[in-house]
Amino acid sequence: MAEGEVISASTHYLAPTEAAGGDVWSAEAASMGRRGTQKIVSAGEVAAPERVADLLAVEQGRPVVARRRIMYLDGEPCELTDTYYPVEIARGTRLAGTAKIRGGAVRLLAELGYVGIRAQEDVAARMPSENERASLSLKADEPVLELTRLTLDADGRPLQVDVMAMPPRGQKLRYEIRIG
Repeated sequence: MAEGEVISASTHYLAPTEAAGGDVWSAEAASMGRRGTQKIVSAGEVAAPERVADLLAVEQGRPVVARRRIMYLDGEPCELTDTYYPVEIARGTRLAGTAKIRGGAVRLLAELGYVGIRAQEDVAARMPSENERASLSLKADEPVLELTRLTLDADGRPLQVDVMAMPPRGQKLRYEIRIG
């Protein structure tokens, strides 16, 4: 691994875990000898943005539960993560609040009877919004990688959409795919 490079494997974030009390990000950073923390900026019901509405199979503008976080690596902002849930799954649960969820959101979903068995991810490079640029301390000409993950249950029902924006410098995304 190159100096300053971060390798992140999505598979660690898809199943309930015991790692670091369920904080997979902190455990993943610690495995690299670094410190991963996060701040929940906001949580609650919002109108579904068009792309999120399509992925969650709800009408655009209908309410969904959203959690907005800033991820930090060694105290520096490294990723913005917005996670969206259908209201019928998340309304009135800890997913709709700003407190840290002991054991993590994936574990809470499983406790509520919602288990993801398939995930679809799309990665694209784009220029950041001004808010993203400021939040991530990016240079004027620096792009972001946007990773969008849709998690589905055994019946193909959408459970969660994650939209992550991160600077590409030092990032390496790893995908492990089981065949057969």
